[in-house]
Amino acid sequence: MLIAISLRTRLRPKLSLSSTIPCTSPPSSHSNFSLLSTSSTKPSSIEPENHHRIEPPIPDQIFKSAPKLGSYKVGDSTFYSLIENCANNCDFASLEKVFERMKRERRVFVEKSFILVFKAYGKAHLPKKAVELFYRMAGEFQCTPTVRSFNSVLNVIIQEGFYSRALEFHSNVIGSTNILPNVLTFNLVIKAMCKLGVIDRAVEVFREMPQRNCAPDVFTYCTLMDGLCKDNRIDEAILLLDEMQIEGCFPSSVTFNVLINGLCKKGDLGRTAKLVDNMFLKGCVPNEVTYNTLIHGLCLKGKLDKAIGLLDRMVLNKCVPNDVTYGTIINGLVKQGRAVDGVRVMVSMEERGRYANDYVYSTLISGLFKEGKSEEARRLWTEMLEKGCKPNTVVFSALMDGFCREGKLDEAKELLSEMVKKGCIPNAFTYSSLMRGFFKTGNSRKAILVWKEMINNNCVHSEVCYSVLIDGLCEIGKLKEAMMVWKQMLGRGCAPDVVSYSSMIHGLCNAGFVEQGLKLFNEMLCQDSASQPDVITYNILFHALCKKSSISHAIDLLNIMLDQGRDPDLVTCNIFLKALKENLNPSQDGSQFLDELVVRLYKRQRIDAVSKIVEVMLQKFLPLRASTWERVVRVLCKPRKIQAAIDKCWNDLF
Repeated sequence: MLIAISLRTRLRPKLSLSSTIPCTSPPSSHSNFSLLSTSSTKPSSIEPENHHRIEPPIPDQIFKSAPKLGSYKVGDSTFYSLIENCANNCDFASLEKVFERMKRERRVFVEKSFILVFKAYGKAHLPKKAVELFYRMAGEFQCTPTVRSFNSVLNVIIQEGFYSRALEFHSNVIGSTNILPNVLTFNLVIKAMCKLGVIDRAVEVFREMPQRNCAPDVFTYCTLMDGLCKDNRIDEAILLLDEMQIEGCFPSSVTFNVLINGLCKKGDLGRTAKLVDNMFLKGCVPNEVTYNTLIHGLCLKGKLDKAIGLLDRMVLNKCVPNDVTYGTIINGLVKQGRAVDGVRVMVSMEERGRYANDYVYSTLISGLFKEGKSEEARRLWTEMLEKGCKPNTVVFSALMDGFCREGKLDEAKELLSEMVKKGCIPNAFTYSSLMRGFFKTGNSRKAILVWKEMINNNCVHSEVCYSVLIDGLCEIGKLKEAMMVWKQMLGRGCAPDVVSYSSMIHGLCNAGFVEQGLKLFNEMLCQDSASQPDVITYNILFHALCKKSSISHAIDLLNIMLDQGRDPDLVTCNIFLKALKENLNPSQDGSQFLDELVVRLYKRQRIDAVSKIVEVMLQKFLPLRASTWERVVRVLCKPRKIQAAIDKCWNDLF
C-alpha cells in the first residue's frame, strides 16, 4: 500500500496537462444553454487546442509493471483517485481521457466520481457541461443517477443564478426518471422560486413536502422566511417561526437573523427587540451578523446613539466588530450631519486594532465637506496618506467632490491629474462632480467640455451624469439643449432617475411649460421606485402651480403626495403659506390649512411630518386648534411624562 501511495504521488505532476481549463475562465457560451439536451457528444471545449503530444493520464508502463510491485493492485480506486485529482484542478481534458480509458477497460463507473466532476463544473462556472454529463451517465457510462447526482447538478445551476432553468431541469428530470426528491431537492427548488420572486409557488412546494415524506429542516424554513421577508410578508415569516418549533424543528441563529433583518428593514424595532429576547430564550447566541443587522436597523431609524451603545455591547459579548459594523455606524452618523462623531468612531475602531478602509475614508471626507468642515476633511486626507493607506478612485472622487462643492475647481483639476498619474481611473462620479462644480460657478462651457472628455476617455455616461447635465442646462435656461440630452439618454437605454425627472420638470416649469411638466410627473408615477417623485419634485410643481394662481390644482397634487407616502417639508409649507396670503382675496394666514394638514397626517400616523409642521407653525406664530393640540401632545410626548407634568401642575396650584 505504501508503494501504491508513493506511485500516485509521483504520477500527480504528469496529470497537469497543457490543455487544462482554468476554473476562473468559463466559456462565453455558458450563459445560454438548453437544460433539456440529452446529447452524449463530447463538449468541444474539452478538446486540447494545442498540437503538442499529450501524455495519457495513466501511462501503460505503470500497469505493466504492477505485478512486480507486490501489494499494489490495479483497480477502480486508482481511477477514482485520478478523477478526484483532475476534478480538483478543473482539468476537464484529462478527465475525458480517464473516462475513455475506463470505458475501454470496462471499468465500473460509480456515482461519487460524477459528483466530483459536477462540483468541478460548478467551480468553473460551467453549468451546461454539468447538465450534459448528467444526461450521459445512464446511457454512455452505465451509471444510473440518483437524487445525489441530481441535487449536485441542480445546485450548480442555481449557484450560477439560472433559477428558471434550474426549475426547468428539475421538472424534466423528476417527470422522466425514477428519481425521488429529498429534503435538499425541495430546499433548492424553494430557493430558486424565492429568488425568482414567485413566493406563493414556493409556499405551495413547502406544503407538499410532508406528502412526499420529506420533513422540512431548518434550511427549508430559513429559505422560505427570507423569501417572505423580501416580499414584504414579514408577518407570514414570523408565523413560520412558531410553526417550525411546533413541528420539532429548532431555529438557529441564521433563522433569527433572517427575521431580524426583515423587521429592521421595515423599521419595526419594537418587534425586533422581542425577537432578540426570544432568540436568547431559545439558546441562540447573537453573532456578528445579528449585531450588524441590528446596528443597521437602528441607523436606518436614525437612532445612532443606540447603535453605538450596541457596538460596545457587541464587544462585551466577545463578538468582534468588522468593517461592515463600523462602516454602517459611520455612514449613519454622516447622513445625520455628524461626520465629526463619525471620525471619533473611526479613531475608536483603530484603537481596537481595525484600520479604516477606503469606504470609511470616502464617507467621512465627503460628509465633512458637506458640513462645511473642509479643514477637517483635508486633515483626514493627510492622515490617511501618512498612515500608508493608498487612496483609490472612490477616495479621490470624494475629495474632488468636496473641492467642487467649495467652488475650488482648480484644486479639483489638479487632484484629477494626480489621480490619473497614480493609476486611478476617473469614473462617472468623478466627472459628475466636476460638471456640477463648473455649472455651480457659472462656467457651463467647461462643464460641457468635461462631458466630452468623458466620451474621449471611454467613460460610460451614467444616469447621474445625465442628471447633472440636464439640471445644469435647465438652470442656465438652455431648455432646448436639455431636451436633446434627455432624448439622447432615453435613446441609449438609460432610465431617468428622480433627479433627472425633477431637473427636467423644473426646466419646463421655469420656461412656463407647466402642462408638459405635469405630463412628465404623471410618467414618473408609472415608473419603478427609483423614479418615483420625491418632495423636491412636488415642491417644484407646487411652486409653479401657485405662481399661476392654480392653488386648487396644487392642493389636489398635495393629496396625491400624501397618498404616495411622501411627507411635506418646510419648503412645502412656505409655498402654500405664501400663495394663501398673496393669491387669495381675502388673504389667509394659512393656520387653518396647516392645522387640517396636521390632522390628516396624524390620522395616517405620520408623526415625524406632524412634528415638522407644528414646528413651522410655532415659528410663524400660527395657532393650532385646542383639539389638534391635544392630539399632537399625546402623540409627540411620552404619556408618563405628560401625566407627571399634569400632576406637577396640580400640586403647584393646590
